[in-house]
Amino acid sequence: MKFLDLAKVYIRSGSGGGGCVSFRREKYIEFGGPDGGDGGKGGSVWVEAVDGLNTLIDFRYQQHFFAKNGQPGMGRQRTGKDGDDIVLRVPVGTEVLDEDQETVIADMTEVGQRVQLARGGNGGFGNLHFKTSVNQAPRRANPGQEGVERTIWLRLKLIADVGLLGLPNAGKSTFLAATSNARPKIADYPFTTLHPNLGVVGVDNVEFVVADIPGLIGGASEGRGLGDLFLGHVERCSVLLHLVDGTSQTITEDYETIIGELEAYAGDLAAKPRVTALNKIDALDDDERVAARAELEEASGGPVMMLSGVSREGLTEVLRALRAQIDEDKLRHRANNEESESWQP
Repeated sequence: MKFLDLAKVYIRSGSGGGGCVSFRREKYIEFGGPDGGDGGKGGSVWVEAVDGLNTLIDFRYQQHFFAKNGQPGMGRQRTGKDGDDIVLRVPVGTEVLDEDQETVIADMTEVGQRVQLARGGNGGFGNLHFKTSVNQAPRRANPGQEGVERTIWLRLKLIADVGLLGLPNAGKSTFLAATSNARPKIADYPFTTLHPNLGVVGVDNVEFVVADIPGLIGGASEGRGLGDLFLGHVERCSVLLHLVDGTSQTITEDYETIIGELEAYAGDLAAKPRVTALNKIDALDDDERVAARAELEEASGGPVMMLSGVSREGLTEVLRALRAQIDEDKLRHRANNEESESWQP
């Protein structure tokens, strides 16, 4: 199954059915009067977050979703049938954007969440509604209300606890393969990862989800390489794991390149909790490890962990550090929710 995280969709709700102009005509009834029924309501367009989906590939093959119109009213006070609704089923984590790709209509973050995107038109009144004491035989009825037509964008942001960051060939896919059952493509050339991968990682009997995105290069915010299109998948993460290639001759420049791209994409993303780790230490001797770690600590201004996805050295310590950051983030969100719930005007 191909991965697709952005889709353009055209939707239209159903129009309401028109009201009916009709009069009661039965044998032996001298004054029948109006009996035109109302039109049915048009179908609405909804979006619903469902479990079991992790891509928007279904919307590549169908982009138009039109709800049914309501049926017109009929004589003998019969109301027209309502039009059927249409439900767009999307993965959890999908954002619904307006046509400008900036205005957020809905953020589908929970399974079962349901939002109305286009309301169906109301049915028109039949002539029975217009009967008055001075107008016993009205010959007018309302037309149905027109449906709503709009263009929307669906953008998927994966739900993960940890996001992997780094230059191409920093060892992100190797780390994911070494710590989970995910099997991302691994090779000795840049940009082996062309779309995000998810892996479930476990440490000390606790599991969490790690997202691996394609590597960033300098100028990604301007469209170089694969650009920063996939950074949206780590926006929801509790913590970022920044992997730096320990065998690189430009460790400081590598670190500053990623930080610069994060700041160019969104300041909030650069301010997220982050664990910095020196990767590929299996290819370094003791002196080289000390020198590389000192250089990276000076560049980052904080502690640096060391690991190797190949020899599995330091993996457990890194996973425990990530788990601690995830727990802190959950406690922080819980405290904020309790504070907002307890506040009263």
